[in-house]
Amino acid sequence: MGWLAAAFEPRRLTVGIHRDDAPERQADGALLVAPERVPAWSRLTADPAPLLGLPSFAQRDDAATELRRRERIFASAQERYYERPPQIERGWRHHLIDTTGRTYIDMVNNVAGLGHAHPKVAEAADRQLRTLATNSRFLFRDLAEYSERLLALMPEGSGLDTVLLVNSGSEAVDLAIRLAQAATARRTVVALREAYHGWTAASDAVTTSAYDNPSALETRPDWVHVADVPNRFRGTYRGADVTGDYLADLGTDLDRLQSEGREVAAFLCESILGNAGGVVLPEGYLAGAYAQVRAAGGLCIADEVQVGFGRMGSAFWGFELAGVVPDIVTIAKPMGNGYPIGGVITSRRIADALSTQGQFFSSAGGSSLSCRVGLAVLDAMVEDDLQRNAAVIGARLAGGLRSLVDRHPLVAVVHGEGLYLGVELVRDRDTMESAAAEAAAICERMRELGVIVLTTSERSNVLKIKPPLCLTAESADHVVAMLDRVLAEGW
Repeated sequence: MGWLAAAFEPRRLTVGIHRDDAPERQADGALLVAPERVPAWSRLTADPAPLLGLPSFAQRDDAATELRRRERIFASAQERYYERPPQIERGWRHHLIDTTGRTYIDMVNNVAGLGHAHPKVAEAADRQLRTLATNSRFLFRDLAEYSERLLALMPEGSGLDTVLLVNSGSEAVDLAIRLAQAATARRTVVALREAYHGWTAASDAVTTSAYDNPSALETRPDWVHVADVPNRFRGTYRGADVTGDYLADLGTDLDRLQSEGREVAAFLCESILGNAGGVVLPEGYLAGAYAQVRAAGGLCIADEVQVGFGRMGSAFWGFELAGVVPDIVTIAKPMGNGYPIGGVITSRRIADALSTQGQFFSSAGGSSLSCRVGLAVLDAMVEDDLQRNAAVIGARLAGGLRSLVDRHPLVAVVHGEGLYLGVELVRDRDTMESAAAEAAAICERMRELGVIVLTTSERSNVLKIKPPLCLTAESADHVVAMLDRVLAEGW
């Protein structure tokens, strides 16, 4: 029957029913069948509950019905995963479970950083909902406690001493842009090509990914300047020693903006190129870019919504890998482990500039519930030692995935750091022709084998790997083995 969802310690329970007139079994305990054989066996068996006088809890696969309902009431722009999606009912740690009882290793849900259904987070939310539900205009202890805990995660001496709480990464990026424009009295924001930053008016304006919007580069507002993305595998300049070339081009961009009277307010960049598939920036690029932008009078925004909060393993924030300190940091996804929390961390000088545009307030951002949940998440990250796990298991997983490069020509490179990885698939390693169709088919086959993995990048040819940080060595090895099997057997 699987694992009992009552503790983090694995306790296996199997139950079998054996008729007196059935052949003798050759093994002790219940006999289990492989997931792909369940439909066949289901036609030959019946729910035993009525025979035992018990209520029936038998479930069936209603995915097709749910898909039709979704398509009837959702807009066509609202994306979904898979051609034949499973109907997910619940999760536990780094596993998802569908309505048939089939379990999957979840390799994409970076929102559930602690893992699904963390009992202490659920308990904290339940207790707070029974106690108080109010907003940040009232005085309550958890608001300051949570904000101080977040600030303590910033590098010592960084000057990042002020927190503004919102509800999502999109809102955080939107607010960061407003802060930069208010603090500099300028409008122009420099964003990198092939980036995703959100869906609000401002965060979408700096989203330049052709996957999310095929017309992105042609439809940016006049206050957004798109700079070349320093992707040393697919960018304008490729190879190991390309930092100087990309920085020279960025410098030319900044000079041109200034000559046109469009002085830069901010430079916005993910510390790891998440939308590109976890591509690590060339060494020295972020430090050089920050120096150039600041020399031009602009501020530096680090979008840590996807890559921060312990996921890098060797550092809590992605920008720490580059040895830089941003002026503004945006955070969100794992902060609430499924509960919507976002935030902006900056200096008091920059934050106070917002007062020139009126008061700032968010009804749910910084609420009593979000602060209590946020504190529970921070506590659990320490108790479960998740940053260390991201480093150890991330290195193990990356090593296993990189071993596939030698065995399968389709695998060109494995990007990333910690538990934010990307497996780039190509048809030709010399031309880097994208294997988008193959990547999509591989994801479908991996789902059949019990692994949830999906594609990313503008070319949709990178398998994105950003699981809950509680991923185990056993599951990491299984994922590598299943991908090796699919690449060897076909999809």
